[in-house]
Amino acid sequence: MSSSSMDTLVRMANQIADFFKVQSADLAVAGTADHIRKFWDPRMRAMMTQHLAHGGAGLNPIALKAAQQVCQPTAQSAAGGHS
Repeated sequence: MSSSSMDTLVRMANQIADFFKVQSADLAVAGTADHIRKFWDPRMRAMMTQHLAHGGAGLNPIALKAAQQVCQPTAQSAAGGHS
């Protein structure tokens, strides 16, 4: 994963979170998570999962919580399996 690709994903997640931040914190996290779930392809979510595993630097609090809800390792990837 290139750092520029990860920087782009972090920026995108933060922009999505910024859109929803006018709502209550819970609704903002839910809206951001829903958007990531619906519109990010599996590769993007997998990259974010790796970023979260290394601390999630650069994500604002809403984006971080949303990404933690949506971008979780699958059982196969956590076991080191390949498809």
